[in-house]
Amino acid sequence: MRRNNRFSGLSGIAMVLFLFLLFPCLYAQDAIPALSRPLEPLRIPGETKEMHRGMRLITVHDSLPASFTHSLDNVIEDENRSLSPFFQKLNDMTGPVRIVHIGDSHVRGHLYPLITRRRLEHDFGAEAVYPDVISYRTGGLAHETGEPGIVYHMIGINGATSVTFSDDEKIKEIASLHPDLIIVSFGTNEAHSRRYLAQAHKMQIGRLLGMLKAACPEAAFLLTTPPGAYVGRRRARTINPRTVTAARIIKEYAQENKMAVWDMYNIVGGKTDACRNWTKHHMLRADGIHFTPDGYRLQGNLLHQALIKAYNEYVATGLE
Repeated sequence: MRRNNRFSGLSGIAMVLFLFLLFPCLYAQDAIPALSRPLEPLRIPGETKEMHRGMRLITVHDSLPASFTHSLDNVIEDENRSLSPFFQKLNDMTGPVRIVHIGDSHVRGHLYPLITRRRLEHDFGAEAVYPDVISYRTGGLAHETGEPGIVYHMIGINGATSVTFSDDEKIKEIASLHPDLIIVSFGTNEAHSRRYLAQAHKMQIGRLLGMLKAACPEAAFLLTTPPGAYVGRRRARTINPRTVTAARIIKEYAQENKMAVWDMYNIVGGKTDACRNWTKHHMLRADGIHFTPDGYRLQGNLLHQALIKAYNEYVATGLE
């Protein structure tokens, strides 16, 4: 009888282990506490990167809190499929695939683009770069190993506008990184000026993008709109009324020039609710312009998810 009980116990343990190995493991991202957690792509024990790439489609879930009011679908707008050459390189992954993300203090703080970088490395491979520790005090350039995978460079300057980067030396620096995709994130500081002029803003964007296209003719471009901000002294602070115009100008320029745009401003609530959504979730700092770590983590997750949605659509509708 004891032998039978022992045999039954061992059989039960074996069955549990079998079931555990049978089902795929789910890896949760370290998203913002108390908010819906996005899931990483499904992984099967023993799965290789080559097997995963063969599957091509990548599982992704939105991390935009349901309590963000007046939010829109988190998608990249790219009617002309300008990102297709970049997505083809991602799918093939025969060598390093390079992204250069330029912008203002939101990029300079590194956390927002770093979250996007880590997620993409997880999806497509991190072997192309050395595992450097990145913080506010370090640089944002990746150091390549020569292996296939994601190479994500971050170049941000506090207080920067598109004019700040319309400089021959900065353009040369960006071109020297041989980008396959350039992400352009400005608008907060343009809109902060009381002398903001929409047409001047569009001309400034055009000058920068013209210089970048001439220096990096093989690169695809993704423009992003600002997250929203307040203006004025703390006790008399109001939502910046110029941000909605700055976001519209960035979007218009992208559409007129057949470039992709990620309209973060309207995705997170737009004119009426973007700032209120950030504030009620305690994601804005006291200055009403910069964000807490949770705020930047959410922005990084959202950008990653928008990129993967666009990539999946490219794969699902047929590789070109």
